[in-house]
This record gives sequence, structure tokens and C-alpha cells, in this order.
Amino acid sequence: MLKKTKDQGAEETRQAFRFADELGPAKIIHIYEPTTALKAVVVVDNVAAGPSIGGVRMAPDATTEECFRLARAMTLKNAAAGLPHGGGKSVILADSKMPPSEKNKLIRAFACSIRDLVDYIPGPDMGTDERAMGIVKDEIGRAVGLPPEIGGIPLDEIGATGFGVSVAAEVAEDFCDLALKGARIAIQGFGSVGRHAARFLGEKGAVVVAVSDSRGSLADPDGLDIAALTALKQDGRSVTEHTQGTQADGDALIDADCDIWIPAARPDVITMQNVSRLRAKLVIQGANIPVTAEAENYLHEQGVLSIPDFIANAGGVICGAVEYRGGTQTTAMQAIEEKIRSNTRSVLQSSRESGLAPRQAAEDLALTRVRAAMALRRWS
Repeated sequence: MLKKTKDQGAEETRQAFRFADELGPAKIIHIYEPTTALKAVVVVDNVAAGPSIGGVRMAPDATTEECFRLARAMTLKNAAAGLPHGGGKSVILADSKMPPSEKNKLIRAFACSIRDLVDYIPGPDMGTDERAMGIVKDEIGRAVGLPPEIGGIPLDEIGATGFGVSVAAEVAEDFCDLALKGARIAIQGFGSVGRHAARFLGEKGAVVVAVSDSRGSLADPDGLDIAALTALKQDGRSVTEHTQGTQADGDALIDADCDIWIPAARPDVITMQNVSRLRAKLVIQGANIPVTAEAENYLHEQGVLSIPDFIANAGGVICGAVEYRGGTQTTAMQAIEEKIRSNTRSVLQSSRESGLAPRQAAEDLALTRVRAAMALRRWS
């Protein structure tokens, strides 16, 4: 059985390398540890600007290709944010809802397996958290997104990524026919990113009318009680257990009558098969690679403004980079505000002037910075 898994991993690696270019990936590593049943993939994409930072995702159905695409998104994200880091990503092929003792054992085994991969700095991602990064740090001495008890900035607690999404939304007011005050928002994925985006946007006067999680969706045109929904999620329950609003399956969120649609969960949730169902004027990508390239082009052609993931959701990695260098929570939030505000405006202004889709304008910005860093390195 282990040999078959290795063969499958090798084939997935060959498929992932179909996307290889002059930027990377530098390394694709498959990890198999039979004692703990650990199966994982690590992709280090590009380290021209410095050691790669990227989250550790835990999901049973992740693939090598997905890991590579996420690592490339991190290369672009870190470059666009002006961080001295390249992009990387890892996925642990397991159910994140396993008992805590089993999960901690698996995280520790993963950390031991990447001890010598010194050009990769792990951080939290979907399915992992600050506690998991504390375990990684204990084993190998490097991680970001640590618990505050060991010097970390609690990025999930303060909502670093969700805060950045709200900053991007504020900048977008000048580039589409939309005001945040009174804007109706739908959020796909009411986790650590989605719930904080809801909170920060609510403070700016927006109204969250629909949310979803892995168990379904909830909608109310008059606005949902974000504090109550957050309390449900913190108690391990679903948004569909709230008594307010109309319940439906998770896919129904795509049809929500809203002004702003925020994907904040899994990759590729908006494709050419469902993009025509979106009714929003503005899409802000809180998740990593949540919209396919074809769907983004469709949105641009239809006049729907879509802010790319590596511009809008960079708050978490900016916070992690500040933490890694001993910065404070205040310094991190200031850096997120400054970098995301500046980059979002730069990308949207470039898109307006050139007619290019925002993703193309954003990639041009990030690739220029990556290539400039590469030009300073000695490559064999």
C-alpha cells in the first residue's frame, strides 16, 4: 500500500511540473511516515527574496497540483507585499477534525520531517492553527503564527487576514459603483478569515446578509447577527444552527443577492460552471485561489470587480513576517493597513488605465518584484 501511494505521489509531481516556469518550483517533496500514517506534500516555489513562508493546510483531498498552485500564490503574495520571503506551501493529507491528541501527534511528525528543509517557514492555514505552529516551533525552531504565550502574534484571534480584506474593500469603493456603508455582503466560509472580515466590514457600515460553512448556508436580507454566528462557530457548531434567517445548502450562497461576495474557504469555488450565478458588483478573494482564471476573466468582461487573493488576503503572511522578526501586534496591523491599501490601489489603478483584469495587473506587479530579486541572486 505504501508503494502504491509513492507511485501516486510521483505521478502527481509530474502533473504539477506541467506548470513549472522560470520562477519555480524549486522543490516538491512528498512525505510518507508509516508509523504515524503521515502523508504530506511540501512545495518550495521560489526563494529569491528569502526563505519561503507558507501555511500548513490539513485536508484529506488536497493534491500536489493544488499545493503547487498555493505555493505560487504565496510567491506572488509575498512579493506583492514587499516581504523578504519567497513562497511555499504544505498540505497534510488528513481530516483536521480528528481528535486533538491524534492531530498533535501528526503535526509533530510533520515538523520532524521538515526539520532540514530550512528554506521553508511554516505557518497556520486551513485545518491548522496557532497551537499547531507552537508544536512545529518546539520541534524545529521555526514557524510563524505562534501562540502569544511563546512570543507570537495571535493572527487568527486579531483577524489579520480578515482585516486586510476589509482594507481592500475600502480601497475598492473608488473603483466600482459601490459604497461600503449599507453594502450587502455574502461570505462563503465563516471561519477565521470570513468571520473577521464580517466584523471589520460591519464596523464600516456594511451588512452581512448571507454566510456559509461546510454544513450549509444561512441568509437574511435584513442582515445577520455576526456576534451570534461567531459564538456558534467558536462553540464548534454550524452557522445553520442559528435560529435567524433561511437555511440552505452551501452551494446556495453563490446565488445570494448581495453587493460584495467574499470567498473565504477552499480553492476553485467559482468556476465557469457557476460564475454566471454571482449577483455581486465586487468579489474580494479572502481564500487562496478561490476563483479559476477563466472565471476571473468572465467577471472582468461582465464589469464585476474582482480583487485577487494574493493582494486582498495578504494580511496573515504580513503579520507572520512581522512576528518572525520580533515585531508587535500594533506594528503588524499597521503594516497590513499600509501594504494592502497601497497594493490594492496600485493594482486597481493599473487595471483601470490598461484595461487588464485586476489579476493580470497584480501578477505584473508581483512578477516584476520576483524577477528583480532573482536578478540579485547567483543562479546555477
